[in-house]
Amino acid sequence: MPASLPCDRGGLMKKYTMETTVGIFVVIGLLAIAYMTVKLGHVSFLVEDTYPLYAKFTTVAGLRPGNYVEMYGIEVGRVERLTMDQENGLAVVELRINNGVKVYGDAVVSIKTEGLIGDRYVHIDPGGAAEELKPGETITETQAPVDILDLIGKYVFGGVKTSEEPKKEDKP
Repeated sequence: MPASLPCDRGGLMKKYTMETTVGIFVVIGLLAIAYMTVKLGHVSFLVEDTYPLYAKFTTVAGLRPGNYVEMYGIEVGRVERLTMDQENGLAVVELRINNGVKVYGDAVVSIKTEGLIGDRYVHIDPGGAAEELKPGETITETQAPVDILDLIGKYVFGGVKTSEEPKKEDKP
């Protein structure tokens, strides 16, 4: 009689159980990475929950696509794209505003800085006296960003008047 080899079914089952467990953890890890990538990247796959508005500025120095748009101190959208209107010599900013956020025709848009040297963001004063803007319309009242280095240079070299300087009064 030929000698039969012992069959180690217990060891084989342990091997498959370990591989299955590792495989499940790898899949869960990949799903978690994909979820965080979508959430942190502000990517939307299914429903477009924003609408476009445009604003024209003389300069958009420091503003980048992806910077946030805020109203009343609350984030209400993102900067989608920066382009140029060469006919009028202006920079055009495409804003993606969250659905449900109302912006009116008399709104004022300005580019602000977080702190002294922080990132730029777009601030909207929504107005309210005019008609509500429809998707794709342009906000006409804009304020360009303040150049902090230019202000410091003017102050250091005497280009900025302080309140301590006496005023000249005209005498008749």
